[in-house]
Amino acid sequence: MISKEKVRKLVEERIEGTDIFIVDIDIASGNNIRITLDADSGISIEKCMSVSRNVEHNLDRDTEDFSLEVSSFGLTSPFVVPRQYKKYIGRKVSVKTHDNKKVEGKLLSFDEQELVLELDLSKKQIKAGVEPKQHISLDDIKETKAVISFK
Repeated sequence: MISKEKVRKLVEERIEGTDIFIVDIDIASGNNIRITLDADSGISIEKCMSVSRNVEHNLDRDTEDFSLEVSSFGLTSPFVVPRQYKKYIGRKVSVKTHDNKKVEGKLLSFDEQELVLELDLSKKQIKAGVEPKQHISLDDIKETKAVISFK
């Protein structure tokens, strides 16, 4: 079986010095390799192809057969790594907590303990004294996703 560490090293070789980062590497039975990437400036097919070529050309099919899929992180997928939170600072996200409460707002900040959202409050909520900034502990988060707006 091809090691995850070897694949990670090959990916990191190719993305060093770029804004691309690894979201996930999965190697399933039969050496089915799936690599998911993201980038601060967005990920293109060309960037995925470059990583794919580097991995493919540095693994020996004569030793171990494998399949390889390199893809970009889906916009509707939940965040997986902390760098994705940092990428979305200043943009709208949706957070679902472990108690299934859903909160949407602009991501103001993120650190190892919590994130801070700026909520879009109605006039009624403002009059009721609802705090426009909400601090959410990372331990309380079930999933976070980007909110796509076509405005």
